[in-house]
Parts: sequence; structure tokens; C-alpha cells
Amino acid sequence: MDIDLPEVVAEVTAAFLRYEQALVTNDVETLDATFRDDPRTIRYGMGENLYGYDEIAAFRAARPSAGLARKLSRTAITTFGRDFAVASTLFERDTVPGKIGRQMQSWVRFADGWRVVAAHVSLIDRPQAAKAG
Repeated sequence: MDIDLPEVVAEVTAAFLRYEQALVTNDVETLDATFRDDPRTIRYGMGENLYGYDEIAAFRAARPSAGLARKLSRTAITTFGRDFAVASTLFERDTVPGKIGRQMQSWVRFADGWRVVAAHVSLIDRPQAAKAG
């Protein structure tokens, strides 16, 4: 199996960045289109467990649109073959000081393009820097 074929990494990176732009601008149509329209698609969020595309779309439609800006770091996109990838990133939001967010998405290439089939978003306390000495 080929891992991290440059052209596949570029495709998934572009899809991931479209999703990120849609997320911070609350572009619900693009957010919905990013996830696979399938009852087996799952998204675990900060305070919700969503099973199936319909639950995910309902969450997106009801989600507040304020305070969505965030700064990403340590984004890693790994592709396996030509049709599967995992995107992982850390994020920070000014609205939750002292916390760091974590996001992982499983992406699959279908006939209609790259879609998220599973996602997990969580928030933890920012790890303290190691103490000298």
C-alpha cells in the first residue's frame, strides 16, 4: 500500500481546508456536503454523539454561528492508498482560554469526491510545559 502519495495528500488537504473555511464561516451547506450522506457516518463532538448524516446535519443547522474562529496547529494528513485518509489537528479558540481542541477525521474517496465518514472533536486542558530542574 502506498502511504502519502503526494497527489492524494494534496486532494485531501484541499478538502480539509474547504471544510475548515466552511466551519469558521458557518457555511452549513458545505459542512453538510463534506460528510458522507449515510446512516453509518458518525461524529463525536464536544457535547454530542451524532449517529448518521441526518443527526449531523440537524446539529449543524442548530449550531450557534458566533465564536467559531480558531487557530490550527500540528495538522497532519496521512493517506493510505488512493481512497482513504486521516486528518488530525489541534486547535485553539479565544472563547475557551486554557483549553486545546483536538479533531480527527476519517476521509474516504467516493464517486462524488472525498467525504468524512467518522469524526471526533474534543477539548482538554492545555498541557503545562515541563518544569525545569
